[in-house]
Amino acid sequence: MAVERTLVIIKPEAVKEGLVGEILARFERKGLKIARIRDGRVDRALARQHYAHHADKPFFEGLLDAITAGPVVFAIIEGPSAIAHVRNLVGATNPIEATPGSIRGDFARELPFNMVHASDSPETAEEEIRRFFGEGA
Repeated sequence: MAVERTLVIIKPEAVKEGLVGEILARFERKGLKIARIRDGRVDRALARQHYAHHADKPFFEGLLDAITAGPVVFAIIEGPSAIAHVRNLVGATNPIEATPGSIRGDFARELPFNMVHASDSPETAEEEIRRFFGEGA
């Protein structure tokens, strides 16, 4: 089985609540590898680029406010079917719809504060990894 890479961003609300270790541990317990990790912030210009596909939606400004509210943790997660596994572990975008046992189901309470971002396809993953880790990451 081919190894995939995906990007996870642990959002400011999760960092503030001290959930970084718990979130990363869930990926590791699934047998996925944390290939690279760094902390940082997402400025508003980068947030606009990252969420450009939502620019015409009424919740766009709220997304920008949420992701720029504080420090984040960026991680490249690797493993067989990593994208699908990570998306499953993360849970549905809306915390109300997220399955208990998923990261969002256990920790998130309301949109846009859903604790994590996870790439949704191989193409998106590679684009987002380049965006947050640079070329050659």
